[in-house]
Amino acid sequence: MAEGAGAYFAKHQERGGRIVRLVASPLIRAQQTAAPTGQALELPILTDDRVIEAENKLQGLSNVATHLKKPEYWPLLVNPLKPSWGEPYKQQVARMREAMDFHRHEAVQEHGPDAEVVIVSHQLPIWVTRRDAEGKPLWHDPRKRECTLGSITSFDFEGDKLVSVRYTEPCPELLAGAANIPGA
Repeated sequence: MAEGAGAYFAKHQERGGRIVRLVASPLIRAQQTAAPTGQALELPILTDDRVIEAENKLQGLSNVATHLKKPEYWPLLVNPLKPSWGEPYKQQVARMREAMDFHRHEAVQEHGPDAEVVIVSHQLPIWVTRRDAEGKPLWHDPRKRECTLGSITSFDFEGDKLVSVRYTEPCPELLAGAANIPGA
């Protein structure tokens, strides 16, 4: 999937795209996902802690559904509309938008108004940032996210104004065998 994303962005460049900056979360899987794009575009990967996955008090647990049956974890689920088990949705959106704005402004300043940035992040921060951009409530059913492994969510700006959000899956044929975990 990471190689497919790299090929997707390389084709975008061939069609006139101007990707000038590649940013990734410090987590190893994000760095590994960004690597083929960096190679294809001959860009270094800039690491930004603001695009890391959401802080989560259930981190490191496998088979989370089994653990949630235990009374010791119930206090983490007091409000399904606000993630009491970890970082609040609004906080995730704020740090993601801060990173997006910073890297977009830097790229435009260095390379002109048509400069583009690719940011490799994680499902939940991407999804709640998209919902915020679309004017939707941030709470949601994790099983219904349109944000699969290796997918690309694009935020299009005209100047400082966000004008559209687009979504694509460059490798849909690989999704059936992928371990996509709702809530990640």
